[in-house]
Amino acid sequence: MVTIAQCQRLQASWFAALASATGGKTFSTHGCTWVWLPARRELMMMFPESVTAYAVRPALAEGSRLGATSARVWLNGAVDPAELGALGFAPGWQPWWMAAPVSAVVRSGDDDAVLTTEVPDYSGPLAEELRVVRTQPRQAWHAVTRDTDGGNISGAAYSFRPSGVAGLTGLGGIHHLEVLPAYQRRGLATALLSTTARAAGAAGAVDLAVNATPEGYRFLSRRGFTLLGRGRTYALDL
Repeated sequence: MVTIAQCQRLQASWFAALASATGGKTFSTHGCTWVWLPARRELMMMFPESVTAYAVRPALAEGSRLGATSARVWLNGAVDPAELGALGFAPGWQPWWMAAPVSAVVRSGDDDAVLTTEVPDYSGPLAEELRVVRTQPRQAWHAVTRDTDGGNISGAAYSFRPSGVAGLTGLGGIHHLEVLPAYQRRGLATALLSTTARAAGAAGAVDLAVNATPEGYRFLSRRGFTLLGRGRTYALDL
């Protein structure tokens, strides 16, 4: 059974992979792990066991030096966030942790979504972060759907199957699943989910985890995912 702790470890591993692929880094301050994502100019603290201003301040100073425009803290629901308010952090969106067996997610008829390592349409952060699917050993896959008339991208998603991360044997993730509003309710999200899940499964994933929005929960719960619990995030503009 997938646990919330595993979901959190998977999320931290995903951001670390994005950082590595885009020239970012991970570092620690007083036992707390941070990820610097240069494509987004965002600094993130990943699931600390406790939060103290003593640990956060030096990381914020490093983020400012690097050129970060925002900082985000991802928390387990049991961690006291009191000291974040004194530093100017405000509550952000709430991740809903969900999981499903790969076998429940992969479906036939997902041909509308195509795996690719090159998307000429992308620019800026989208293009930079696509490098994660070209790093070795291969850990990530990206799929897109396109408008059949104009060929424009209508949706996209990543799957991720980390290698060599303790406690994540057989667990993969779905990340950044999105279908543009004009193309929703056409089965494209289901095709993207199935195609990326199939790739992660072929690489050894038995289960998949995702952090969903309340809207995403309704979609994912109809496609084999169950709710494990909810987390918290806090954000600060720098």
